[in-house]
Amino acid sequence: MSPQQPRAEQSESDRPFKIVLADRMYRLPPYLFGKINAILYQKRRAGDDMIDLGMGNPSEPPQDAVIEKLVEAARDPRNHGYSQSLGIMNLRREVAGKYFRKFGVRLDPEKEVVVCLGSKEGFSHMCLALMGPGDTAIVPAPYFPVHVYGVALASGNAISLEVAHSEQFLSNIALTCERMHPRPKLLILNYPHNPSTVTVEPEFFVEVVKLAKKYGLMVISDFAYADVAFDGYQPPSFLAAPGACDVGVEFTTMSKGYNMAGWRVGFCAGNAEMVKALGTIKAYYDYGMFQAIQIAAIVALRGAEAAVEDQAQLYQRRRNVLVDGLRRIGWDITPPRAGMFVWAKIPEPWASQMSTMDFSMKLLEEADVAASPGSGFGPAGEGYLRMALVENENRLRQAVRQIGRCLGQSEAKPSVAAPDVVAAESPAQT
Repeated sequence: MSPQQPRAEQSESDRPFKIVLADRMYRLPPYLFGKINAILYQKRRAGDDMIDLGMGNPSEPPQDAVIEKLVEAARDPRNHGYSQSLGIMNLRREVAGKYFRKFGVRLDPEKEVVVCLGSKEGFSHMCLALMGPGDTAIVPAPYFPVHVYGVALASGNAISLEVAHSEQFLSNIALTCERMHPRPKLLILNYPHNPSTVTVEPEFFVEVVKLAKKYGLMVISDFAYADVAFDGYQPPSFLAAPGACDVGVEFTTMSKGYNMAGWRVGFCAGNAEMVKALGTIKAYYDYGMFQAIQIAAIVALRGAEAAVEDQAQLYQRRRNVLVDGLRRIGWDITPPRAGMFVWAKIPEPWASQMSTMDFSMKLLEEADVAASPGSGFGPAGEGYLRMALVENENRLRQAVRQIGRCLGQSEAKPSVAAPDVVAAESPAQT
């Protein structure tokens, strides 16, 4: 073709194909943990001994009897077909039985309990059942990411309110409902709270029910850490509050106390109409959990309560080691009463010199310790690290030593007004 000859127009088939994503994809917040995970992976491949306190992924297996039942059930050819998306009835009965034994809550397993593929899946699908464009949910701040992502994927809007002080949180819920038009449709709760470890007493949920009825708020309680508590504290169930089943549901899971995170066994219980709506959504999305897993979960619920208590004691010992170690190198730490994490305020002068993300990157690159930056849980998390209690006690001591060397902090330094770890309690906890 000569320089003067015009180029032929590009045909439709030759043009680059453009992928057009749904608008909801652009409503998702950026994934702030991606960079940390990538560097963690690279350092491990290079042979570095990394101590990963980032994710609350249980390191212990379930009880032998539970695993043996799974193997036995998996060998039964009757368990390999499609299961019920709502969960087999015997498993739903066991969930109702646990609620009655532990919290005094009576549930109809047929109408008020549904089995989920992990509580995260159930929560997300419940948002699809309840939320739509223009609807607003109140979420705790700092927030566990799915509490915002699930709302966003359902085309709803999220308003986050600080949870550190429970009375102020309740007051802010009322104020938000009074001033917003249209009013928020959904209130999302998460106690024991992830990531901040804030806990509440039963009276808190009594007030929540009153607010829900006054302002027409539906309630979702994310009760993921129901089985992991310390020092005699018993996390209360939202459903135990009078009238709770009139206004909301609660999600629980076998991931934490039962060490069944990869099994993906969760439950939704409470308001029959909301449970039915979740079941309708699930019927369009999945064919239910592998029935052998459900049968093994029944065995766990029936016979693993002592093991669940032992697991909580294990986490308590790890908490004590990590909190005491960080205090000895000068960190001001409040020991949590429940959950799998320590919510650690970044010490000075580092808190004034760098962002939470930069500080966590410093520990990752220079101390070979991975922790979740608080900013990954929203702006309210800035200035904190979330450290998971998933390593054994010796590894946690090693992590403290490596952090101390990285920051030039001596373990001989006196702790910051440190009362006994077991007896200490946050003034923000109620």
